[in-house]
Amino acid sequence: MPSPPAPDVAPDVAGLAAELDKTRYALPGTLSRRFMRCGKANCRCKADPPALHGPYFHWTRTIAGKTVSRTLSADQAARYQPWFDNARQFRERLSDLETRSLHAFDEAERPD
Repeated sequence: MPSPPAPDVAPDVAGLAAELDKTRYALPGTLSRRFMRCGKANCRCKADPPALHGPYFHWTRTIAGKTVSRTLSADQAARYQPWFDNARQFRERLSDLETRSLHAFDEAERPD
């Protein structure tokens, strides 16, 4: 008995392409907010409880297999946060499409 044909994922791909077409920018990597201690011995960050310095915004990504970080100002972080959100949403949608495609492949190619 022949295996059933694989389901068509073209509508999902078309929807993802349409979203990409509408969105202007997407930044890869992670934007994190950090609070830190300094090196001064009598600073407030050494108190109990500590009053850490920050927030500092760090954009971390991988370029050619190496981790690269850049510090952003609070204004820059607020301005570019939607771009980081866009990239994350696209990665999630693509991962979901890949998962469903793998499941469809397994179902279509399952031995009887």
